[in-house]
Amino acid sequence: MDPHPRTAKPARRSGPHPEGHRQTPANPAAPRRPHPTATRNLSRVEPVVRIPDAKVALSTASVYPESTATAFEIAARLGYDGVEVMVWTDPVSQDIEALRRLSDYHRIPILAVHAPCLLITQRVWSTDPWVKLQRARAAAEKLGAGTVVVHPPFRWQRQYARDFVTGIWRMADETDVRFAVENMYPWRYRDREMLAYAPDWDVTKDDYRHFTIDLSHAATARADALQMLDRMSDRLGHVHLADGNGSHKDEHLVPGRGVMPCADVLERLAANGFDGHVVIEVNTRRAMSAAEREADLAEALAFTRLHLAAATKVPRA
Repeated sequence: MDPHPRTAKPARRSGPHPEGHRQTPANPAAPRRPHPTATRNLSRVEPVVRIPDAKVALSTASVYPESTATAFEIAARLGYDGVEVMVWTDPVSQDIEALRRLSDYHRIPILAVHAPCLLITQRVWSTDPWVKLQRARAAAEKLGAGTVVVHPPFRWQRQYARDFVTGIWRMADETDVRFAVENMYPWRYRDREMLAYAPDWDVTKDDYRHFTIDLSHAATARADALQMLDRMSDRLGHVHLADGNGSHKDEHLVPGRGVMPCADVLERLAANGFDGHVVIEVNTRRAMSAAEREADLAEALAFTRLHLAAATKVPRA
């Protein structure tokens, strides 16, 4: 006799369960969740992020007093899409073959050439302003850059200023390179203002095929950047991104460190499908070290990429 008798298992039913359904298994599986699309209203409009085709470039002016070559190195290391060459007193910035070698070595394209329009570059390439623009155009064509950035003339360049608008149109008709004329600002000393540019520092008052908007210049002019953006409309071809506080000095702060609507401008560009270039043109002269300068330029790039996107509502199929 078995000292430990076992209770006999009940016989398995062969017929239907008396309640009309199957018995629950001993170890029931977790209930299956519906597929995410099973309960979705397919006609619902949902937000998606729209990122424009615009490329983010570093101006070689952003590393001053470091060299043009240093700008290429930093731009490549930080992941910029390209470089804008400021043609100035650095001999490398004036040398097309040297620039081509830098571009090839660092595998980063030159997207724009900034013509030598500054006070300190009055003798770079020529003393004739039209020759400067011709050489800037030739450099852009040879380097594969799509844009030449140019300032309006100084008021004392009378003949150049008189012919500037028609001359820029004529040069633009001769090439596929964009001549993007940049907004400037009145010069100030204490409470006095001097109009240093002609026909006007506000380039939207004249008829140009393409514009460059510079947000630091807009800050110095105490102009509404968003209204200026609206006036430029589809003629906007190029952006110089920097911040400012409305000082009489052209500050070129890292975006986000001043009072300008840098984020709003970028988001509006994204919403409009802007396909030009956004160029970081900031002042890093106060950086105490190369590492601090590079950190500022990395911050500027991150800010730009973050805001150069727009939430757009589209129907999901």
